[in-house]
Amino acid sequence: MDTTAVVPPPHVLVFPLPAQGHVNSMLKLSELLCLSDIHVTFLVTVPTHGSLLAHTDVGSRFGEKFRLETLPDGIHQDDLHTLDGFMENLNTLESVGRPFLKEYLGGGHRRCPFWPPVSCVITDGALVSLAVDVAEEFKLPTIVFQTISVAAFWCYVCTPDLIQSGELPIKGNEMDLATKVKGMESFLRLGDLPSFCQLQNLETPIFRTLVKEKLQTTRARGVIFNTFEEPILSQVRTMCPNAYAIGPVHAHLKARLDANPPSSNSLRDEDRSCLSWLENQPEKSVIYVSFGSLAVVTREQLLEIWHGLVNSGQRFLWVHRQDLVAGENGGDWVPTELEEGLKARGYMVRWAPQEAVLEHPSVGGFFTHSGWNSTLESIVAGVPMICRPCLGDQNTNSRMVEAVWKIGMDMKGRCDRVTVEKMVRDVMEKRKDEFLQRAEEVAKLAGKAVGEGGSSCSNLRRLVDDIRSRALSPMRT
Repeated sequence: MDTTAVVPPPHVLVFPLPAQGHVNSMLKLSELLCLSDIHVTFLVTVPTHGSLLAHTDVGSRFGEKFRLETLPDGIHQDDLHTLDGFMENLNTLESVGRPFLKEYLGGGHRRCPFWPPVSCVITDGALVSLAVDVAEEFKLPTIVFQTISVAAFWCYVCTPDLIQSGELPIKGNEMDLATKVKGMESFLRLGDLPSFCQLQNLETPIFRTLVKEKLQTTRARGVIFNTFEEPILSQVRTMCPNAYAIGPVHAHLKARLDANPPSSNSLRDEDRSCLSWLENQPEKSVIYVSFGSLAVVTREQLLEIWHGLVNSGQRFLWVHRQDLVAGENGGDWVPTELEEGLKARGYMVRWAPQEAVLEHPSVGGFFTHSGWNSTLESIVAGVPMICRPCLGDQNTNSRMVEAVWKIGMDMKGRCDRVTVEKMVRDVMEKRKDEFLQRAEEVAKLAGKAVGEGGSSCSNLRRLVDDIRSRALSPMRT
């Protein structure tokens, strides 16, 4: 009898939160793992599955080592930008996802018989308790992917200390006071904490849940951050010694694919006509405006932003989602003077291929909501930012852009046409050279990190080796 031990190839189950930013970065991680000969099952909701198949080539580009698996129906995905909508999403992921995950990891009927069994679970940082609880039942290791910035993650971790010291809840006149978040005392203010940490009622379920999930990260075998080595990681490693900083993942993937640029992971239909419009604009002359996939603005805020853009005299490319304006469905509501300003110097699309836009030579600035993916994409492209944060980690990210990396301006708390005009002129004209020089320096650091021998490259290799070493159940033939 042949007693040769055959170790099955590693098979990772990836479990993201069903929102654009989370799915995008975790899909890029999955592609990096597939390129390292690791099998990946990507677990998504039914609507997310349909959007990916409709708007991307995810069904064909990964090859035989990747499968897109769906959770059962019943998971709430509406109004994720609201506290109630986000909480309902987490609640239904728990009620629907937990029994499904148990069945799946236990060898349920959905598992492909020709694939190796799951040997590791990589879960979204908002779903740690659920994933670790179930994985532990089957003696499987769990690794957490924190899709938010490492600075925002550390803020959540430090909130119990901030509560104990009396800094939280924040009083209305204390937003500009320095915090005692370890390692960030010199630049972080109370108003720069993640939006969920600024709630007046700290018994709110969403606050308690998110803080709990971040603290539960210590139960996992390791934690992945979509960033390159930065000082705050030294603080994080006092709590989570096995931290893998492998980002920016989109640049890392592009480096691995070499001449073949990464495909889109968009859940929306991208209008690539904006790239043709950019071709006809002078170098570094266009400010790109996008507030991501979830953030909404009031009609008044939108008009103030639009007036500021037009009054700045700069060319602009604006992503105006169908659901951007709260309470409106995208009808004919554009004032004449703003429509004329758009025709003269602007271009508007419902959704854009953002990485390609930011890398275009005509783009000289990014007016952004400061989502972490958008921030990293701007950093890699060497494009200075104007930051108008809306929710989640965006408050913290915008502060990092202005006060730490010094590659843009933080518009936090302001949204009038005068401020918009001034900041656009500063980034695109008055302080253009200053910001571009600094942005280029930070972009080089990011590029070096994902290159051969760089810190992110080494951390990814260590992650892959660790995943392989944990596929430890030898089969006998």
